[in-house]
Amino acid sequence: MSLQKVTFQNGEGQTLVGRMELPANRRPHNYVIFAHCFTCNKNLTAVKNIGKALTSNGFGVLRFDFTGLGDSEGDFSDTNFSGNVEDLVSAATYLEENHGAPTLLVGHSLGGAAVLFAAAKIQSVKALATIGAPSDPTHVQHLLHSGLEEIETKGKAIVNLGGRDFTIKKQFLDDLKTKSLPETVKKLRKPLLIMHAPQDDTVGIKNAEEIYMAAHHPKSFVSLDGADHLLTDKADSLYAGKVIAGWAQRYVDRPKEPELRSKHQVVASLDAEDGFTTAMKVGNHYMTADEPVEVGGNDFGPSPYELVSAGLSACTAMTVQMYVKRKAWPLENIEVHTSYGKSHAVDCEDCESPNAKIDTFHREIKLTGILDSAQIKRILEIADKCPVHRTLHSETQVITKLIAQ
Repeated sequence: MSLQKVTFQNGEGQTLVGRMELPANRRPHNYVIFAHCFTCNKNLTAVKNIGKALTSNGFGVLRFDFTGLGDSEGDFSDTNFSGNVEDLVSAATYLEENHGAPTLLVGHSLGGAAVLFAAAKIQSVKALATIGAPSDPTHVQHLLHSGLEEIETKGKAIVNLGGRDFTIKKQFLDDLKTKSLPETVKKLRKPLLIMHAPQDDTVGIKNAEEIYMAAHHPKSFVSLDGADHLLTDKADSLYAGKVIAGWAQRYVDRPKEPELRSKHQVVASLDAEDGFTTAMKVGNHYMTADEPVEVGGNDFGPSPYELVSAGLSACTAMTVQMYVKRKAWPLENIEVHTSYGKSHAVDCEDCESPNAKIDTFHREIKLTGILDSAQIKRILEIADKCPVHRTLHSETQVITKLIAQ
């Protein structure tokens, strides 16, 4: 996973701070905005784990701090639910202008209610997922029970939520009362995944039922059985992310992977705009080759010389294990560490000459098992006899011809 800090402006001109998570080995096929829970921030462990599960399935994920929270500018006491919805719209605008328009919205708790409202304002969204979302935004009032009377009488109160003090003003509650989530969901007409834990004692499971009943098909419900509201168990948040990724791929467009056909064992395909990022079919397996970022690549896959080194390492390990199995020697594991570079030949006569360096593979072998010195010596001899090793030492030729269009 590649993680980038991003900033963008909300509708009031304040700077919101977020993190853009990108897949480690490819360009994202779709972009997601994640809306966190009430008074939470982008760094909540569950948010990061769900993002990780999505990026591992090829999505790019933007998670950010709402106005007045975390690293974002603004005064939280002056915000309201409508402002959260507008922050999501601003995040979508940023994505569309700098990466790609979001096609999936994911919201946790009150963030789940926010994405349901925001979806009507973000035309690119094709699917939504909510986690532990309330069916009525005013549900958040029960979290403020210690300060509700003071808020109503004095216009504001300091309320402790999750161990932190927040100033809540009456306008926040008044804004919540103007929002009818069931009516919004009825008009949504977009695929919806509702995830909720039956044991959620912060937002009861009845809320999931009410959202589900209000929504039109296609709609799905997945029980997060055993999870708490904040998904504090890592396994629960990773599971939620994997389910969302799998479900969403039915509703978002994914570019087709190049179908590479060849009578040869390997084929590589590279478009003009792809830099060094090369699609490959190796035997029956698809993969990507690339170059490091420092030389102009995206580092989405191994470099050509790393692939050659990989072939030498794999072939060495296979050859040694095949030999020791025939001998019934107790070799439990072999690790073959290989790197490529250019260095002076061992018998270099004129080492100062620029032509004196030769292609060199440095290979180190680790053996696990109860082996005597004679067996170890023989294993190292066998390592030098692996087919790829012998190919690299032998005279080779590459015969090239043009394939007619």
